[in-house]
Amino acid sequence: MSERAAPFYCPYCGDEDLRPSEEGHGAWECAACSRAFSLKFLGLLSQGLKRSDSGGAEI
Repeated sequence: MSERAAPFYCPYCGDEDLRPSEEGHGAWECAACSRAFSLKFLGLLSQGLKRSDSGGAEI
């Protein structure tokens, strides 16, 4: 996969006016709140996410 994944919204203000930053790979800038942030893909979980099936409190 050669395309980079792009965030859909700013993690700080929620706005969608994002632009790639010149700081490097994975760096983004939000025009709405003037914040810069970076995203990094760490990898896949070996067994995936497992949810505990707690159906509520027992009485």
